[in-house]
Amino acid sequence: MTSIVDENDHTACVNAWMDLVDRGQPADALLSAFDRGFKALWRRTSQTLADVTLVAITERVLYAAAERYPFIGLLDVDETGLRSQALHKRVGQLKREELDEGIRFVLIEFLTILGNLTAEILTPALHSELSKTAQQENLSADDNKESGRTPQYRASDGSAGGNAE
Repeated sequence: MTSIVDENDHTACVNAWMDLVDRGQPADALLSAFDRGFKALWRRTSQTLADVTLVAITERVLYAAAERYPFIGLLDVDETGLRSQALHKRVGQLKREELDEGIRFVLIEFLTILGNLTAEILTPALHSELSKTAQQENLSADDNKESGRTPQYRASDGSAGGNAE
């Protein structure tokens, strides 16, 4: 018997992720966590879907998100993933609640479209990947608290800011 996953399961997954990664972090740290979470989803999905398909899906998600959250228009996508450098430069100008809602919308929409496209075959693996990034964020934050260090949020290319590949 096939189980049907509805959008609320994606919402619950993303809400749990947000609860774990947020923890009162500054907006730029939340955006960097989003970069890493989306990168993990992209990497896992690219094992099944072609890059051109992922780009088209992500462009659709970003278009829909930018209608509600205009700052999402600062995100870009190419065949290697999501690019957020422009948004990182302006993240300090955003209301935190608006950033939270925009990130939540992008992740839920991305998971929902992928779920619909693949008959939810990828959903358990994608939820797991997103959950893993939240756990890693928590471990990193806890390590920094114990050592008294300030967390360093860097793009995967080593530059300041965030950049999901």
